[in-house]
Amino acid sequence: MVLRGYVPTSEETLQTLAALRLQSLNSDFSTHAPFPRLEELFPPHVLHARLPAPCRRPPPRCRGARLRAGLLAGGLWGQALAKQRAERDQRLRGRLREEGASTMAAILEKWKLLQGMGRPEAMAAYVALVREWPGFGSTLFDVDLCAVRPRRDGGGHGGGSAGGGSLTPLSLQSAVGAGPQRLWLGIGAKAVSLYKPGEPEPLDSFCYGRISSFGASDGSTFRLSVEDRDLLFETSQVDEIAQLLNTYLASAGAQRPPLPQEPATSPPEPPSAPPQRLCPSAGPCQHRPPVGSFHR
Repeated sequence: MVLRGYVPTSEETLQTLAALRLQSLNSDFSTHAPFPRLEELFPPHVLHARLPAPCRRPPPRCRGARLRAGLLAGGLWGQALAKQRAERDQRLRGRLREEGASTMAAILEKWKLLQGMGRPEAMAAYVALVREWPGFGSTLFDVDLCAVRPRRDGGGHGGGSAGGGSLTPLSLQSAVGAGPQRLWLGIGAKAVSLYKPGEPEPLDSFCYGRISSFGASDGSTFRLSVEDRDLLFETSQVDEIAQLLNTYLASAGAQRPPLPQEPATSPPEPPSAPPQRLCPSAGPCQHRPPVGSFHR
């Protein structure tokens, strides 16, 4: 998760995690110790994010201008442009090497500070740092949120009004006309959460009692029904998401304690308090039997 960028944290913490990994692999710092590649210690996308964004000129609007640009691109001007691109790419590669060397030097300095730390202690410190992220333990999927729309059946069990209660933050940021929104869909043992990539706090989180159903419209569109809203996602991992949701929903249903049964000969007793649920009944999450199903 760390190397793929799925743990939002500071570069300082990422360097500390890399140093702890080296300590757990090689023990104390030594110039003779085998050094993994930087890509095996530090998320590559962080280094690429430091590079300046390429300047892109808008295409000509006039048809004649486009035609002239096309003719120029096929001649000497095109060769000059190709040479400029090659020189720019070479400069970017050099800058990337410099950033990599600077990052590796910072990691090695932090590794030297860990002298005397044992392998189990280094691994425990590594996990403790990663666990500081609230989404630790969840399986993350890259999805595009395409739409958030009211359910046609008039809202789920115990759902809020059409204006929105629990889904207001998400609804405000996902208007259909604004285009798809790239998010992380985090599926954990107790809840499903939506994150903006790179941000530690979720946009919204739903315990399984609020999820009334889910399914696939086609091979790349996944629907998640939460109370009175349908959330539509575009993703290439529809099957994986559905299988994981089925597993957690079944587990949530199996964890419900059975209702107490009295012998038939005993006199009737006054109604007892309801059994403990996964989510408190007084809160926004009310537990219901899992009715979600995956179907095409």
